[in-house]
Amino acid sequence: MTDAVLSLKHAALSLEGNAGRVDILRGISLEVTRGETLGLVGPSGSGKSSLLMLMGGLERATGGSVTALGQDLTAMGEDELARFRRGHMGVVFQSFHLIPTMTALENVATPLELAGMRDAFPRARAELEAVGLAARADHYPAQLSGGEQQRVALARASAPRPEILLADEPTGNLDEANGSAIMDLLFGLRDRHGATLVLVTHSGELAARCDRVIRLRDGEIAPELARNAAE
Repeated sequence: MTDAVLSLKHAALSLEGNAGRVDILRGISLEVTRGETLGLVGPSGSGKSSLLMLMGGLERATGGSVTALGQDLTAMGEDELARFRRGHMGVVFQSFHLIPTMTALENVATPLELAGMRDAFPRARAELEAVGLAARADHYPAQLSGGEQQRVALARASAPRPEILLADEPTGNLDEANGSAIMDLLFGLRDRHGATLVLVTHSGELAARCDRVIRLRDGEIAPELARNAAE
């Protein structure tokens, strides 16, 4: 019996453009097990971020299936997907995606409030403390550095204690020092909450810290690492 948290079977993603159909992902089959850290690497345009979006239900597969925690994401409607993500997934983006009119504390607490958690603000404050931002809780995103904004985004993603944590180039917009600090925090949060972590990265250092690395090329798993994919 498999302990797969994420399972993709011949998953495909195609989009219609002015020049016709573009195949972004083609027949991706893989499994990610509970507690595993998986790195997705490959050149720009290879489909790394699109694959991460399929795993999070932020893009809908146009072929095959995507299953998370035993639930078929391809069969869910948008509202159902949003509820599923809110209850089971945390997502960290390269560009932070903080709400500019909310303080750091409010950015972290609001998703918890929407999920009906009564301890939203105490939990949000604890998560900000965990990423070293207790003193910046009442500051707005524009008052924070890029590294600090990414720390807030990490706190927001980890506060609901998600079983799956997805990160898309979490250090891509940061300098080396801040990027290294975010890497440490990301893996620390993973360890503290026991989440399964899937991340897209161009950083060889970050990829080296993963349990397993899958390289994409032209929308497919590169042959040299195909043995890591599920049959």
